[in-house]
Amino acid sequence: MTRRMGSVHRQTRETEIRATVILDGDLGGTPRIGGTPQVDVPNGFLGHMLDSLARHGGLGVEIAATGDVEVDLHHTVEDIGIALGEALAQALGERRGVVRFSHAYAPLDEALARAVIDLSGRGFFDLGMPRELSESWVTRDFPLTLVGDFFQAFADRGRFTLHLDVLEGRNPHHVAEACFKAVALALRAAVAIRPGDDAVPSTKGTLSS
Repeated sequence: MTRRMGSVHRQTRETEIRATVILDGDLGGTPRIGGTPQVDVPNGFLGHMLDSLARHGGLGVEIAATGDVEVDLHHTVEDIGIALGEALAQALGERRGVVRFSHAYAPLDEALARAVIDLSGRGFFDLGMPRELSESWVTRDFPLTLVGDFFQAFADRGRFTLHLDVLEGRNPHHVAEACFKAVALALRAAVAIRPGDDAVPSTKGTLSS
């Protein structure tokens, strides 16, 4: 099977993002670019989350981003989500043979997140998170609200449905990381190929239009 790969260069007056996503790797079925995810973004916590998304999602990911972080992190976080989503959509192509539906739970100590995915060809995102958590700060410069901003953009441009719920949590860092890990695990299952089945998993015959 041809390697499923997408690459995007997005440039605006606020940000410049280069993103590559590989769904199918070499030996052992472990997709990687250069052996490990290559993540170069202007925020340490965001870099940690993207690395976790790539590693636990079994994704080959290369991303380099610059942005007007002196104004706010929002533009950069959202545009990274847009670029990664577009690269994912490219890599999925017609979505032939994919599992399509998946869900996963990920705990991190007291935090527990659940992600449910449908590679439907339509972008939709719903986040369930207690307000007291969503208004908290993970670090001094990364508000937890940006988790939702990232996944909204990622699901919209990746053209998939994502329901993400925080079921338990107290420490905002743990909550954010559980969210990224849950999405990674669900995405890994959804993009997997069903052996011997090259059909588009849809009654209408397409997930790409």
